[in-house]
Amino acid sequence: MNYTIIDVETTGSSNRITEISIFKYNGNTIIDEFTSLVNPESFIPSHITALTGIDNHLVADAPVFKEIAEQVLSITEDTIFVAHNVNFDFNVIQGEFKRLGINFSRKKLCTVRLSRRLLPGHRSYSLGKLCKALDINLVDRHRARGDAEATVILFKILLQQPEAETVFTEFLNKNSREATLPPNLPKAVFEALPNQAGIYYFKDKKGQIIYIGKAINLKKRVLSHFYSKAQKSLDMVRETGDIDFEVSGSELVALLMEDAAIKQHFPKYNKVAKRSIQSYAIFSYQDRKGILHLANNKGRLVPQPLITFFDIRTMRAYLQNICLQYNLCPKYCHLQEAVSECSHYNIKNCKGICKNVEAIDDYNNRVLDAISYMSHQKDTIITKEKGRNANEEAFVMIKDGEYLGYGFIDNQTPINHTDDLNAFLIPQKDNADIQKILRQHVFKNDLSKSPETFQKSKTKQTLKQITIDI
Repeated sequence: MNYTIIDVETTGSSNRITEISIFKYNGNTIIDEFTSLVNPESFIPSHITALTGIDNHLVADAPVFKEIAEQVLSITEDTIFVAHNVNFDFNVIQGEFKRLGINFSRKKLCTVRLSRRLLPGHRSYSLGKLCKALDINLVDRHRARGDAEATVILFKILLQQPEAETVFTEFLNKNSREATLPPNLPKAVFEALPNQAGIYYFKDKKGQIIYIGKAINLKKRVLSHFYSKAQKSLDMVRETGDIDFEVSGSELVALLMEDAAIKQHFPKYNKVAKRSIQSYAIFSYQDRKGILHLANNKGRLVPQPLITFFDIRTMRAYLQNICLQYNLCPKYCHLQEAVSECSHYNIKNCKGICKNVEAIDDYNNRVLDAISYMSHQKDTIITKEKGRNANEEAFVMIKDGEYLGYGFIDNQTPINHTDDLNAFLIPQKDNADIQKILRQHVFKNDLSKSPETFQKSKTKQTLKQITIDI
Protein backbone atom coordinates (compact mmCIF):
# COMPACT_ATOMS: atom_id res chain seq x y z
CA MET A 1 0.00 0.00 0.00
CA ASN A 2 1.36 3.42 -0.97
CA TYR A 3 0.79 6.70 0.85
CA THR A 4 1.38 10.30 -0.19
CA ILE A 5 2.20 12.44 2.83
CA ILE A 6 1.39 16.04 2.00
CA ASP A 7 1.59 19.56 3.36
CA VAL A 8 0.54 22.83 1.74
CA GLU A 9 1.08 26.46 2.65
CA THR A 10 -1.61 28.91 1.58
CA THR A 11 -2.50 32.58 1.31
CA GLY A 12 -4.76 32.31 4.35
CA SER A 13 -8.38 33.35 3.96
CA SER A 14 -8.53 32.77 0.20
CA ASN A 15 -6.75 29.39 0.62
CA ARG A 16 -4.72 29.50 -2.59
CA ILE A 17 -1.61 27.34 -2.48
CA THR A 18 1.78 29.07 -2.15
CA GLU A 19 3.84 25.90 -1.58
CA ILE A 20 3.23 22.16 -1.78
CA SER A 21 5.31 19.18 -0.70
CA ILE A 22 4.44 15.53 -1.35
CA PHE A 23 6.37 12.46 -0.17
CA LYS A 24 5.35 9.12 -1.67
CA TYR A 25 5.89 6.42 0.96
CA ASN A 26 5.41 2.64 0.62
CA GLY A 27 5.35 1.84 4.34
CA ASN A 28 9.12 1.34 4.53
CA THR A 29 10.88 4.01 2.49
CA ILE A 30 10.22 7.21 0.55
CA ILE A 31 9.98 6.28 -3.12
CA ASP A 32 9.24 9.68 -4.66
CA GLU A 33 9.01 13.36 -3.77
CA PHE A 34 7.53 16.49 -5.31
CA THR A 35 8.04 19.93 -3.74
CA SER A 36 7.37 23.29 -5.33
CA LEU A 37 6.56 26.89 -4.62
CA VAL A 38 3.29 27.90 -6.28
CA ASN A 39 2.18 31.26 -7.63
CA PRO A 40 -1.24 31.62 -5.97
CA GLU A 41 -2.38 34.28 -8.43
CA SER A 42 -3.55 36.28 -5.44
CA PHE A 43 -2.02 38.51 -2.77
CA ILE A 44 -0.18 36.96 0.19
CA PRO A 45 -1.05 38.93 3.37
CA SER A 46 1.78 40.15 5.60
CA HIS A 47 0.73 38.00 8.58
CA ILE A 48 1.03 34.88 6.39
CA THR A 49 4.49 35.97 5.26
CA ALA A 50 5.46 36.48 8.91
CA LEU A 51 4.40 32.89 9.65
CA THR A 52 5.79 31.07 6.60
CA GLY A 53 8.45 33.37 5.19
CA ILE A 54 6.75 33.14 1.79
CA ASP A 55 6.09 36.55 0.24
CA ASN A 56 4.72 37.79 -3.08
CA HIS A 57 8.22 38.32 -4.51
CA LEU A 58 9.28 34.74 -3.70
CA VAL A 59 6.40 33.18 -5.67
CA ALA A 60 6.34 35.70 -8.53
CA ASP A 61 8.21 33.38 -10.91
CA ALA A 62 6.87 30.11 -9.47
CA PRO A 63 4.49 27.94 -11.55
CA VAL A 64 0.77 28.41 -11.09
CA PHE A 65 -1.15 25.35 -9.90
CA LYS A 66 -2.37 24.55 -13.42
CA GLU A 67 1.26 23.98 -14.47
CA ILE A 68 1.94 21.42 -11.71
CA ALA A 69 -1.53 19.81 -11.59
CA GLU A 70 -0.49 16.80 -13.69
CA GLN A 71 2.46 16.05 -11.39
CA VAL A 72 0.22 16.23 -8.31
CA LEU A 73 -2.32 13.90 -9.94
CA SER A 74 0.38 11.49 -11.02
CA ILE A 75 2.25 11.17 -7.72
CA THR A 76 -0.97 10.80 -5.68
CA GLU A 77 -2.65 8.33 -8.04
CA ASP A 78 -3.58 5.02 -6.33
CA THR A 79 -2.27 6.27 -2.98
CA ILE A 80 -3.81 7.20 0.35
CA PHE A 81 -3.69 10.95 1.00
CA VAL A 82 -2.08 11.58 4.42
CA ALA A 83 -1.68 14.90 6.24
CA HIS A 84 -1.67 16.43 9.69
CA ASN A 85 -5.26 17.72 9.80
CA VAL A 86 -5.98 16.04 6.49
CA ASN A 87 -9.27 17.75 5.70
CA PHE A 88 -7.58 21.14 5.46
CA ASP A 89 -4.83 20.09 3.03
CA PHE A 90 -7.15 17.84 1.03
CA ASN A 91 -9.86 20.49 0.66
CA VAL A 92 -7.33 23.12 -0.42
CA ILE A 93 -5.88 20.84 -3.13
CA GLN A 94 -9.35 19.65 -4.14
CA GLY A 95 -10.38 23.31 -4.48
CA GLU A 96 -7.45 24.03 -6.80
CA PHE A 97 -8.42 21.11 -9.03
CA LYS A 98 -12.05 22.17 -8.99
CA ARG A 99 -11.03 25.55 -10.47
CA LEU A 100 -9.50 23.59 -13.32
CA GLY A 101 -12.64 21.51 -13.80
CA ILE A 102 -10.97 18.35 -12.44
CA ASN A 103 -12.52 16.10 -9.78
CA PHE A 104 -9.84 15.17 -7.23
CA SER A 105 -10.75 12.21 -5.02
CA ARG A 106 -8.48 10.12 -2.79
CA LYS A 107 -8.83 8.02 0.35
CA LYS A 108 -7.62 10.00 3.37
CA LEU A 109 -5.86 9.49 6.69
CA CYS A 110 -5.35 12.18 9.34
CA THR A 111 -2.22 11.95 11.47
CA VAL A 112 -3.84 14.10 14.17
CA ARG A 113 -6.72 11.67 14.66
CA LEU A 114 -4.44 8.63 14.24
CA SER A 115 -2.12 10.07 16.91
CA ARG A 116 -5.03 10.61 19.29
CA ARG A 117 -5.95 6.92 18.99
CA LEU A 118 -2.52 5.30 18.77
CA LEU A 119 -0.49 7.74 20.92
CA PRO A 120 -2.93 8.80 23.66
CA GLY A 121 -2.07 11.04 26.60
CA HIS A 122 -0.35 13.99 24.91
CA ARG A 123 -1.40 17.47 26.03
CA SER A 124 -1.38 18.76 22.46
CA TYR A 125 -1.55 17.10 19.05
CA SER A 126 -0.35 20.07 17.01
CA LEU A 127 2.50 19.05 14.73
CA GLY A 128 5.08 21.22 16.50
CA LYS A 129 4.29 20.03 20.04
CA LEU A 130 3.83 16.40 19.02
CA CYS A 131 7.21 16.40 17.25
CA LYS A 132 8.84 17.88 20.35
CA ALA A 133 7.23 15.25 22.60
CA LEU A 134 8.31 12.40 20.26
CA ASP A 135 11.79 13.84 19.65
CA ILE A 136 11.16 14.32 15.92
CA ASN A 137 13.51 16.85 14.36
CA LEU A 138 11.23 19.43 12.75
CA VAL A 139 13.17 21.73 10.41
CA ASP A 140 11.60 24.74 8.61
CA ARG A 141 8.34 24.81 10.59
CA HIS A 142 5.44 26.25 8.54
CA ARG A 143 7.19 25.48 5.27
CA ALA A 144 5.63 22.70 3.21
CA ARG A 145 8.68 20.43 2.90
CA GLY A 146 9.72 20.75 6.54
CA ASP A 147 6.23 19.98 7.85
CA ALA A 148 5.67 17.15 5.35
CA GLU A 149 9.03 15.52 6.18
CA ALA A 150 8.23 15.62 9.91
CA THR A 151 4.80 14.14 9.19
CA VAL A 152 6.52 11.23 7.35
CA ILE A 153 8.51 10.41 10.50
CA LEU A 154 5.38 10.70 12.64
CA PHE A 155 3.54 8.42 10.21
CA LYS A 156 6.29 5.78 10.49
CA ILE A 157 5.88 5.84 14.29
CA LEU A 158 2.12 5.42 13.93
CA LEU A 159 2.53 2.43 11.57
CA GLN A 160 4.72 0.72 14.18
CA GLN A 161 2.12 0.86 16.97
CA PRO A 162 0.62 -2.50 18.08
CA GLU A 163 -2.96 -1.63 17.05
CA ALA A 164 -2.00 0.22 13.88
CA GLU A 165 -3.48 -2.26 11.41
CA THR A 166 -6.87 -2.33 13.15
CA VAL A 167 -7.06 1.44 13.57
CA PHE A 168 -5.90 2.18 10.00
CA THR A 169 -8.53 -0.22 8.62
CA GLU A 170 -11.22 1.41 10.74
CA PHE A 171 -10.24 4.92 9.62
CA LEU A 172 -10.19 3.91 5.95
CA ASN A 173 -13.65 2.36 6.16
CA LYS A 174 -15.86 4.56 3.98
CA ASN A 175 -18.58 4.43 6.63
CA SER A 176 -16.24 5.62 9.39
CA ARG A 177 -16.71 9.16 10.66
CA GLU A 178 -13.10 9.41 11.82
CA ALA A 179 -11.94 11.08 8.61
CA THR A 180 -14.66 13.72 8.77
CA LEU A 181 -14.39 14.73 12.42
CA PRO A 182 -12.35 17.83 13.35
CA PRO A 183 -8.77 16.81 14.14
CA ASN A 184 -8.92 18.11 17.73
CA LEU A 185 -12.40 16.78 18.58
CA PRO A 186 -12.60 13.50 20.54
CA LYS A 187 -14.91 11.03 18.83
CA ALA A 188 -16.77 10.44 22.11
CA VAL A 189 -17.86 14.10 22.19
CA PHE A 190 -19.50 13.79 18.78
CA GLU A 191 -21.08 10.42 19.59
CA ALA A 192 -22.69 11.96 22.71
CA LEU A 193 -24.75 14.36 20.58
CA PRO A 194 -28.44 13.37 20.52
CA ASN A 195 -30.75 13.16 17.50
CA GLN A 196 -33.01 15.80 19.05
CA ALA A 197 -33.84 19.48 18.62
CA GLY A 198 -31.68 21.98 20.45
CA ILE A 199 -28.70 24.30 20.22
CA TYR A 200 -25.01 23.42 20.00
CA TYR A 201 -21.81 25.22 20.96
CA PHE A 202 -18.55 24.77 19.05
CA LYS A 203 -15.62 25.48 21.39
CA ASP A 204 -11.92 25.84 20.68
CA LYS A 205 -9.19 23.98 22.54
CA LYS A 206 -9.27 26.61 25.33
CA GLY A 207 -13.01 26.15 25.86
CA GLN A 208 -13.94 29.46 24.22
CA ILE A 209 -17.28 29.38 22.36
CA ILE A 210 -16.60 30.09 18.67
CA TYR A 211 -19.98 29.23 17.13
CA ILE A 212 -23.58 28.64 18.23
CA GLY A 213 -26.22 27.00 16.06
CA LYS A 214 -29.67 25.45 16.33
CA ALA A 215 -30.96 22.20 14.89
CA ILE A 216 -34.00 19.95 14.71
CA ASN A 217 -31.51 17.04 14.80
CA LEU A 218 -28.34 18.04 16.68
CA LYS A 219 -26.08 15.18 15.57
CA LYS A 220 -27.09 15.45 11.90
CA ARG A 221 -26.66 19.24 11.81
CA VAL A 222 -23.26 19.17 13.51
CA LEU A 223 -22.04 16.47 11.12
CA SER A 224 -23.05 18.66 8.16
CA HIS A 225 -20.48 21.25 9.27
CA PHE A 226 -17.75 18.62 8.96
CA TYR A 227 -18.70 17.85 5.36
CA SER A 228 -19.08 21.49 4.35
CA LYS A 229 -16.54 22.94 1.90
CA ALA A 230 -17.42 26.54 2.80
CA GLN A 231 -14.39 28.47 4.00
CA LYS A 232 -16.11 29.50 7.22
CA SER A 233 -16.88 25.87 8.09
CA LEU A 234 -13.35 24.74 7.22
CA ASP A 235 -11.79 27.37 9.48
CA MET A 236 -14.28 26.76 12.29
CA VAL A 237 -13.94 22.99 12.22
CA ARG A 238 -10.15 23.24 12.28
CA GLU A 239 -10.37 25.20 15.56
CA THR A 240 -13.02 23.01 17.20
CA GLY A 241 -11.87 21.02 20.22
CA ASP A 242 -15.18 20.46 22.00
CA ILE A 243 -18.94 20.61 21.34
CA ASP A 244 -21.56 21.28 24.00
CA PHE A 245 -25.34 21.24 23.53
CA GLU A 246 -28.72 21.97 25.11
CA VAL A 247 -31.85 20.05 24.16
CA SER A 248 -34.89 22.23 23.42
CA GLY A 249 -37.66 19.81 22.44
CA SER A 250 -38.90 21.94 19.54
CA GLU A 251 -37.58 24.08 16.71
CA LEU A 252 -39.23 27.24 18.05
CA VAL A 253 -37.63 26.95 21.49
CA ALA A 254 -34.29 26.14 19.79
CA LEU A 255 -34.54 29.35 17.75
CA LEU A 256 -35.28 31.39 20.88
CA MET A 257 -32.44 29.73 22.81
CA GLU A 258 -30.03 30.28 19.93
CA ASP A 259 -30.80 34.00 19.67
CA ALA A 260 -30.28 34.51 23.41
CA ALA A 261 -27.03 32.51 23.46
CA ILE A 262 -25.53 34.36 20.48
CA LYS A 263 -26.35 37.73 22.02
CA GLN A 264 -24.78 36.62 25.30
CA HIS A 265 -21.54 35.15 23.94
CA PHE A 266 -20.99 36.90 20.55
CA PRO A 267 -19.05 33.94 19.05
CA LYS A 268 -16.48 34.83 16.38
CA TYR A 269 -18.09 32.70 13.65
CA ASN A 270 -21.65 33.93 14.20
CA LYS A 271 -22.76 36.94 12.23
CA VAL A 272 -24.57 39.23 14.66
CA ALA A 273 -26.62 42.02 13.09
CA LYS A 274 -24.94 45.36 13.70
CA ARG A 275 -27.91 47.41 12.55
CA SER A 276 -31.46 47.43 13.80
CA ILE A 277 -33.99 45.46 11.79
CA GLN A 278 -36.46 47.54 9.81
CA SER A 279 -40.01 47.12 11.06
CA TYR A 280 -43.28 47.58 9.19
CA ALA A 281 -46.56 48.34 10.93
CA ILE A 282 -50.25 48.08 10.07
CA PHE A 283 -52.46 50.88 11.39
CA SER A 284 -55.97 52.22 10.83
CA TYR A 285 -57.48 55.64 10.15
CA GLN A 286 -60.80 57.12 9.04
CA ASP A 287 -61.08 59.25 5.90
CA ARG A 288 -63.38 62.26 5.29
CA LYS A 289 -66.17 59.97 4.06
CA GLY A 290 -66.06 58.09 7.35
CA ILE A 291 -64.58 54.92 5.81
CA LEU A 292 -62.06 53.03 7.97
CA HIS A 293 -58.76 52.22 6.20
CA LEU A 294 -56.11 49.65 7.02
CA ALA A 295 -52.72 50.97 5.92
CA ASN A 296 -49.05 50.25 6.47
CA ASN A 297 -45.79 52.14 6.85
CA LYS A 298 -42.34 51.84 8.37
CA GLY A 299 -42.65 51.05 12.05
CA ARG A 300 -40.89 54.20 13.28
CA LEU A 301 -43.51 56.32 11.50
CA VAL A 302 -46.48 54.60 13.17
CA PRO A 303 -47.01 55.69 16.82
CA GLN A 304 -49.77 53.18 17.62
CA PRO A 305 -49.44 50.11 15.36
CA LEU A 306 -52.06 47.39 15.33
CA ILE A 307 -49.38 44.80 14.55
CA THR A 308 -45.70 44.96 13.56
CA PHE A 309 -43.63 42.86 11.15
CA PHE A 310 -39.95 42.67 10.31
CA ASP A 311 -40.09 42.14 6.58
CA ILE A 312 -42.37 43.86 4.12
CA ARG A 313 -43.42 40.74 2.20
CA THR A 314 -44.71 39.00 5.33
CA MET A 315 -46.56 42.16 6.31
CA ARG A 316 -48.26 42.49 2.90
CA ALA A 317 -49.17 38.79 2.86
CA TYR A 318 -50.73 39.15 6.30
CA LEU A 319 -52.69 42.23 5.21
CA GLN A 320 -53.90 40.36 2.10
CA ASN A 321 -55.14 37.52 4.30
CA ILE A 322 -56.94 39.96 6.60
CA CYS A 323 -58.56 41.53 3.54
CA LEU A 324 -59.71 38.13 2.28
CA GLN A 325 -60.83 36.85 5.67
CA TYR A 326 -63.04 39.82 6.46
CA ASN A 327 -64.26 40.65 2.93
CA LEU A 328 -62.52 44.01 2.95
CA CYS A 329 -61.70 46.20 -0.03
CA PRO A 330 -58.09 46.03 -1.38
CA LYS A 331 -58.29 49.74 -2.17
CA TYR A 332 -59.10 50.67 1.44
CA CYS A 333 -56.51 48.19 2.74
CA HIS A 334 -53.95 50.02 0.59
CA LEU A 335 -53.08 46.90 -1.37
CA GLN A 336 -53.98 48.94 -4.46
CA GLU A 337 -53.16 52.60 -4.83
CA ALA A 338 -54.46 55.30 -7.19
CA VAL A 339 -57.52 53.35 -8.33
CA SER A 340 -61.17 54.47 -8.24
CA GLU A 341 -62.44 50.91 -7.75
CA CYS A 342 -60.62 47.78 -6.57
CA SER A 343 -59.58 45.16 -9.13
CA HIS A 344 -57.11 43.02 -7.19
CA TYR A 345 -55.87 39.89 -8.98
CA ASN A 346 -56.28 37.72 -5.89
CA ILE A 347 -58.89 39.40 -3.68
CA LYS A 348 -62.27 39.46 -5.40
CA ASN A 349 -64.70 39.36 -2.45
CA CYS A 350 -65.05 43.11 -1.84
CA LYS A 351 -68.75 43.87 -1.20
CA GLY A 352 -68.66 47.16 -3.08
CA ILE A 353 -67.64 49.88 -0.64
CA CYS A 354 -65.36 51.29 -3.36
CA LYS A 355 -68.35 51.48 -5.77
CA ASN A 356 -70.67 53.10 -3.21
CA VAL A 357 -72.73 49.88 -3.22
CA GLU A 358 -72.18 48.88 0.42
CA ALA A 359 -73.16 50.96 3.44
CA ILE A 360 -70.20 52.56 5.22
CA ASP A 361 -71.35 51.31 8.66
CA ASP A 362 -71.54 47.71 7.42
CA TYR A 363 -68.05 47.92 5.95
CA ASN A 364 -66.60 49.65 9.02
CA ASN A 365 -68.01 46.94 11.31
CA ARG A 366 -66.00 44.31 9.45
CA VAL A 367 -62.90 46.51 9.64
CA LEU A 368 -63.43 46.77 13.41
CA ASP A 369 -63.67 42.97 13.60
CA ALA A 370 -60.37 42.73 11.72
CA ILE A 371 -58.79 45.28 14.08
CA SER A 372 -60.02 43.25 17.07
CA TYR A 373 -58.49 40.15 15.51
CA MET A 374 -55.11 41.84 15.05
CA SER A 375 -55.20 43.34 18.51
CA HIS A 376 -55.62 39.91 20.13
CA GLN A 377 -51.94 39.31 19.49
CA LYS A 378 -51.24 41.89 22.19
CA ASP A 379 -53.06 39.78 24.76
CA THR A 380 -51.30 37.00 26.66
CA ILE A 381 -50.43 34.13 24.34
CA ILE A 382 -49.15 30.79 25.57
CA THR A 383 -47.94 28.53 22.80
CA LYS A 384 -47.53 24.88 23.63
CA GLU A 385 -44.42 23.13 22.28
CA LYS A 386 -42.94 19.64 22.40
CA GLY A 387 -40.94 18.96 25.56
CA ARG A 388 -37.40 17.64 25.85
CA ASN A 389 -38.75 14.19 26.70
CA ALA A 390 -42.02 12.28 26.66
CA ASN A 391 -42.89 13.37 30.23
CA GLU A 392 -42.88 17.13 29.73
CA GLU A 393 -44.19 19.94 27.56
CA ALA A 394 -42.62 23.26 26.70
CA PHE A 395 -44.30 26.64 26.42
CA VAL A 396 -43.51 30.11 25.12
CA MET A 397 -45.12 33.13 26.78
CA ILE A 398 -45.98 36.46 25.14
CA LYS A 399 -47.77 39.24 27.06
CA ASP A 400 -49.04 42.48 25.52
CA GLY A 401 -47.03 41.62 22.42
CA GLU A 402 -43.80 41.28 24.44
CA TYR A 403 -41.88 38.01 24.59
CA LEU A 404 -41.33 37.01 28.23
CA GLY A 405 -39.52 33.69 27.79
CA TYR A 406 -40.06 29.94 27.62
CA GLY A 407 -40.28 27.09 30.08
CA PHE A 408 -40.67 23.35 30.59
CA ILE A 409 -43.36 21.66 32.67
CA ASP A 410 -44.11 18.09 33.68
CA ASN A 411 -47.16 16.54 31.99
CA GLN A 412 -48.76 15.76 35.36
CA THR A 413 -48.58 19.31 36.71
CA PRO A 414 -52.09 20.85 36.80
CA ILE A 415 -52.40 24.26 35.11
CA ASN A 416 -55.59 26.19 35.83
CA HIS A 417 -54.44 29.68 34.81
CA THR A 418 -51.52 31.31 33.05
CA ASP A 419 -50.25 32.57 36.41
CA ASP A 420 -49.51 28.94 37.29
CA LEU A 421 -46.88 28.89 34.54
CA ASN A 422 -44.82 31.74 36.04
CA ALA A 423 -43.02 29.34 38.37
CA PHE A 424 -41.71 27.41 35.35
CA LEU A 425 -40.92 30.41 33.15
CA ILE A 426 -37.27 30.97 32.15
CA PRO A 427 -37.26 34.78 31.66
CA GLN A 428 -35.72 36.07 28.43
CA LYS A 429 -35.16 39.45 26.79
CA ASP A 430 -37.30 40.59 23.88
CA ASN A 431 -35.77 42.11 20.75
CA ALA A 432 -36.49 42.63 17.05
CA ASP A 433 -34.93 39.26 16.08
CA ILE A 434 -37.16 37.47 18.59
CA GLN A 435 -40.25 39.24 17.30
CA LYS A 436 -39.37 38.13 13.77
CA ILE A 437 -39.04 34.52 14.95
CA LEU A 438 -42.37 34.68 16.78
CA ARG A 439 -44.12 36.25 13.81
CA GLN A 440 -42.94 33.40 11.58
CA HIS A 441 -43.52 30.51 13.99
CA VAL A 442 -46.29 31.46 16.43
CA PHE A 443 -48.72 33.53 14.39
CA LYS A 444 -48.22 32.04 10.93
CA ASN A 445 -51.35 29.86 11.12
CA ASP A 446 -53.65 32.34 12.89
CA LEU A 447 -55.54 33.29 9.74
CA SER A 448 -56.57 29.71 9.11
CA LYS A 449 -59.24 30.37 11.76
CA SER A 450 -62.57 31.84 10.80
CA PRO A 451 -63.75 34.89 12.82
CA GLU A 452 -66.18 32.59 14.66
CA THR A 453 -63.42 30.14 15.58
CA PHE A 454 -61.27 33.04 16.73
CA GLN A 455 -63.98 34.33 19.08
CA LYS A 456 -64.44 30.84 20.58
CA SER A 457 -60.70 30.29 21.06
CA LYS A 458 -60.49 33.42 23.21
CA THR A 459 -62.40 31.65 25.98
CA LYS A 460 -60.09 28.60 26.27
CA GLN A 461 -57.66 28.16 29.19
CA THR A 462 -55.59 25.08 28.38
CA LEU A 463 -51.87 24.68 27.78
CA LYS A 464 -52.18 24.93 24.02
CA GLN A 465 -51.65 27.82 21.65
CA ILE A 466 -54.36 30.02 23.17
CA THR A 467 -55.27 33.62 23.78
CA ILE A 468 -56.33 34.59 27.25
CA ASP A 469 -57.91 38.00 27.93
CA ILE A 470 -56.46 39.75 30.93
